Amino acid sequence: MQAKRMPCDGTIGIFCPSHVADPQRYAAQVAGIERMGFKVKLSENFYKDTWGYAASAQERAEDFNALISDDSVDAILFNGGNGASEILPYIDYESICRSPKRIGSYSDGTAILNAIHAQARLVVYYGTAPYNFVDLRHYDYTQFCAHFVEGYSAEQFEPNSERKTLHGGQCEGVLIGGYTTLFAQMLPNRFMGLEEQDYILFLESHEKYGKVGITAAELAFIEQTPFMNKVRGLIFGHFSNEAPYDLLRCLERLGKRHDIPVIYTDDYGHGTRHGILPLGARARLDADRQQVGFL
Repeated sequence: MQAKRMPCDGTIGIFCPSHVADPQRYAAQVAGIERMGFKVKLSENFYKDTWGYAASAQERAEDFNALISDDSVDAILFNGGNGASEILPYIDYESICRSPKRIGSYSDGTAILNAIHAQARLVVYYGTAPYNFVDLRHYDYTQFCAHFVEGYSAEQFEPNSERKTLHGGQCEGVLIGGYTTLFAQMLPNRFMGLEEQDYILFLESHEKYGKVGITAAELAFIEQTPFMNKVRGLIFGHFSNEAPYDLLRCLERLGKRHDIPVIYTDDYGHGTRHGILPLGARARLDADRQQVGFL
C-alpha cells in the first residue's frame, strides 16, 4: 500500500521519538521546511523530557498516532537518535491502514519504519528527516519532491555520487533495510513480520558510530539469520568521505558468499547526500550498471 502524495502547500507533521527536542535546533528545521512552501505541525508532547532522554514511550506513540489520524496532516517526518523502538507496542497500526500517510525518517527511525511496513503493509521512506531542511541541497530537494509531492515521480534511485560495484549481477525484490545496527536488532523483533518473498536489502552505517569491524559484525549477525536466504541483492550507503578498503572488501566477500549483486553508494545515509529509498516498494538492482529502478 502506498499513501497519496502531499500537495505543494501541504502540512508536514513532526514528532520526536528518539531524543529530547531542542527548541533552537528545531526552529531552524521548521524554518527550512516552511521555506519550501510547506506548513509544519509539531506534536503535542514534542518538547517533553518525561523519561530524561525523551518523553515517555506512551507520549511519543500518542503523538505519532495523533498525527496519523489528523486529516490536516499530509505527511510525517522525524529525526533519529536513540530509543524509537520503545514506542512500537503503542503504535496504532490499524489507524495507519485507515489513514495512510507518507512517512519518512532515517537512522534510529529504522525501527519505526520497518514496524509500520510490516504491520500495516505501507510503503515508507528511508533517508529524509526534518534536519535535512536546514541546509537543503538540490539533490535532497529533488529526492523529497520525487517521493512525497504531487506532480513528481520517482522511477529510479537517482545517482549523485560515483557508485561502486562490489559484486555484479541483477535482481528484483522488495526494498527493506535501514541503519545497519538497528536493522540487525530488528530482525528477531515481533513487530518485524518478514514475508516469504525476495528482498533487496539496503543498509548504511557511519564511521563516527564505530569502526569497520563493528559494521562487519553487524553484517554477520544479519547473514546468520534465516532472513538472508530471502536477500537477492545489497545496496550499502555512505560510511565515510573515503570508503574504507576494509569495508568494501567485506561487502565484496558477502556478495560472493551469497552470489548476490552488491553496490556501494554515497547517495544516502549519514553523509551530505540524502537520497530516499521507498521501504516496501518493489525494485530492480543492476549492480553492473550501479542502477536501482522502482517497479
